[in-house]
Amino acid sequence: MPEAPELEVVKDFLNERAVGCKITEAAILKPSVVRSISADLVEDIKGRSLERVSRRGKFLFLDLSGDRVIVINPMLTGGLQYAEPKDRVYKRTCVIFNLSNGRELRYVDDRQMGKVYYISRDDIDKIPRLDEQGPDVLDDDSFEDFQLRLRSFPGEIKGVLTRGRVIAGIGNAYADEILFEARIYPFKKRRALSTDELRRLFESSRHVIEEATEVVRERMGDNIHLKLRDFLKVHNRGGEPCPRCGNNISQVTANKRITSYCRKCQPGMLLRN
Repeated sequence: MPEAPELEVVKDFLNERAVGCKITEAAILKPSVVRSISADLVEDIKGRSLERVSRRGKFLFLDLSGDRVIVINPMLTGGLQYAEPKDRVYKRTCVIFNLSNGRELRYVDDRQMGKVYYISRDDIDKIPRLDEQGPDVLDDDSFEDFQLRLRSFPGEIKGVLTRGRVIAGIGNAYADEILFEARIYPFKKRRALSTDELRRLFESSRHVIEEATEVVRERMGDNIHLKLRDFLKVHNRGGEPCPRCGNNISQVTANKRITSYCRKCQPGMLLRN
């Protein structure tokens, strides 16, 4: 799942390389991912200019001339590819936007779970789950407001982090990294967290995402469709030594989701019903 670091870099890349270009043509290869809410994407988008790219949580917004917006929710396996027309079109390619600079912007998605919405600015509130997002992880936020939002969610803290309602942009992988940085057991109930733990969680959330964003920015280059995770400290590193204490990293899979953590640095007890 693309998370804030990858999407932040994609946002900046497109603002630098593609903003100002016109979309000369669009082709839909996998109709199941497209939602043309305000007008027909293929017909209506021709000749519109890309004016700005922004991000909120795990949503990307491509603002077009004439008050149109492409909103992308990549979900588990979606992403954008900035390609030459001669580049091989992957089987997972769902939508292709031809740009006036001679490049193509392609939405690719292995499982076709993500969505590409074509919508007017006035209809943005019609996009599912968008209004459920809390402040973005890189927004200016106060510890007091963060605590207030958390009070409505009594469950396991990793699950709370990944829902996006308290803080947006964090998925499965970076939740593991944030909780490791904060030394918090991922299955600990939110209501059991001390004030000190909550503060560490608040501070680690932004710090981990900022550091990861810079690593991704340095290494991604033009390959904005790639998901770089090999530098992460604990996520998906079960059995490897913890970079902090040397103890083996534990890994639990539940509901097809991997949770990786260090039992020594993040002590706790996994309870089964």
